[in-house]
Amino acid sequence: MKQALQPLHDIKLIGITTRTNNTHIFEADPSTNKIALTVTKYFHNGLANQIPHRKKPGTTYCVYTNYESDEKGKYTYFIGEEVTSFDNLEEGFETLIIPAQAYAKFTNEPGPMPQVCVDMWKSIWAMTPDELGGKRTYVADFEIYDERSQDHQNVILDIYIGIKS
Repeated sequence: MKQALQPLHDIKLIGITTRTNNTHIFEADPSTNKIALTVTKYFHNGLANQIPHRKKPGTTYCVYTNYESDEKGKYTYFIGEEVTSFDNLEEGFETLIIPAQAYAKFTNEPGPMPQVCVDMWKSIWAMTPDELGGKRTYVADFEIYDERSQDHQNVILDIYIGIKS
């Protein structure tokens, strides 16, 4: 897993959300895995194609935000795309701004989904602040899925962890 520190500007997103915690993401039962249900709803209903003002069509952001405390508490999971404007928002969609801040960026070696994502998060959770490049802010952390993640057996993704500079 490659790692780099990267400052980012605000990123505007439109998508859908659910409230969950990390206990649910490891459940094998898809009827209680809120993230899996939200991802399925997003892709199976073609919601990306209904988002206005898409900046990079086909690039999906999965954001973890509104943390109750840290990775052990509840948070909001958001899936959607970057947009240039929040105008003409359709019913059922929500907006989110990933704030400008410093991020630790992680990129994996190709592997099958969802295992590559799960393995990356487990490694990140095990890191000390020094290994991360700073203390986590728990404001917004996110994954980016782009053209490198089209083959579900050889996915490459980026995970950004908000850190205090």
